Amino acid sequence: MDFLNIVARGYTGEAVSKEDWDLDYVALPLKEIVDEYELKRPVDELLLTDQEKAVQYFEAAVEFLAQTGIYNQSTGRIIRLTKEEILEAAAGMNRAVTVGSGKDAFVFEPRKPDSTVLPGVVAGNPGCPMNEDIFYRTVLSWAKEPVVDMITCGSIVEVDGHTVLRAAPSEVIALRREMKYLNQICEEVGRPNLGRLAAESSVSEIGDLAAMAPGGFRRGDAHLIALKNELTIDNDNLIRVANSIDSPVLNASLACVMIGGMAGGPEGAAVCMIASLLADAVIGRSDYHLCHPIHLKYIATSTAECMWLQSVVCQAFAACAPAVIVCDIYPKSGAGTRELLWEVAANALAVTVSGGHLEGVGSCDGLKPHCSGLEARLMGEVGKAAARQGLTRETAAPIIRALLKKYEHIFSTGNEGLHFDEVYGENGEPCDFWLKMYEEVWQDLEALGLQK
Repeated sequence: MDFLNIVARGYTGEAVSKEDWDLDYVALPLKEIVDEYELKRPVDELLLTDQEKAVQYFEAAVEFLAQTGIYNQSTGRIIRLTKEEILEAAAGMNRAVTVGSGKDAFVFEPRKPDSTVLPGVVAGNPGCPMNEDIFYRTVLSWAKEPVVDMITCGSIVEVDGHTVLRAAPSEVIALRREMKYLNQICEEVGRPNLGRLAAESSVSEIGDLAAMAPGGFRRGDAHLIALKNELTIDNDNLIRVANSIDSPVLNASLACVMIGGMAGGPEGAAVCMIASLLADAVIGRSDYHLCHPIHLKYIATSTAECMWLQSVVCQAFAACAPAVIVCDIYPKSGAGTRELLWEVAANALAVTVSGGHLEGVGSCDGLKPHCSGLEARLMGEVGKAAARQGLTRETAAPIIRALLKKYEHIFSTGNEGLHFDEVYGENGEPCDFWLKMYEEVWQDLEALGLQK
């Protein structure tokens, strides 16, 4: 489809206010679609196991997107899509995506539920605000992990003592520093051509454009094409799409649908998430998709509702439109806590056995640099161990349920954990207490039936 033709619809489509869009085009139609398709999450179900129901969720999402469209917040108009265009985009999604290059290349392929194909592992905490020093040391901590297939990073929000401002010179400098540090880190760990999901310090399209300069994006790198809540895009992100055309940069769609928000409960949010990724397949020319549900009350993706949504989304695409689906893992807890490791293990298991790939860890809800490479190691090891072992949704569910009982109390109490400097030493390795905790959690996992 002609990209500019799709964009032009955002200048000629029906004009509505954002408030009317949220209520009349998202909340009410979603409720009607959920009722029409009789979508209901069984009480306490952690993972979807019914393929027919996965197909229903996909069909409901196509119907909803064709009925509603996408809202261009910059123009205040609706971009309409036909069902045929949506299905054409779904059928044309990449069956394989190569990140990085040379000996450091990794190929992401669509996975199926209960698959023994190992999930890809993207390590990092996109969106976490950081200064330059902590940025370098945290990214280094996960880039050196052998289980990692691609890296990403937080956002540099201060350069040379100055706060980074949107669409200002400071944003360009922050973005250039980010790319410079990523290049240095990849060289330092001996993986110079490792794929990166980058330009995380790009607050506006200005930074994304700056990343195309020499020393920035390389073949096999990716950047985010994000939809705002819900099914909303703006010209900033459309310029990012245009910026990638005829370039080696991959487009990673991103939808952060709210459970308990305009999309309603987990059923409506699952429909909205599938519709959002399909919308980004059309307008964002997505090479692969990032699924990041947010619990309105608890934020974290390690809640039962968010893990269930990720399970539905992965299986809906596997059944109807195979694509590379990468699920974000953003736990409530921060580094240095046992609960963080339990959250990561549960979430990684849920995604893996449902047919997804793994990205994280956005520890402490991705709000503070209370993160480290050790939990990214656990995320990757758990996912790949589960696939090698041949765990299924049925055999993984009891393990996830047992882990959930160990950490669910922190959704009410909070558990921000420790700053990176308190869990990693000056040698760049995990502190003894943190490594011991990690080893003890692996013992817990083995006792529950997961083979390391």
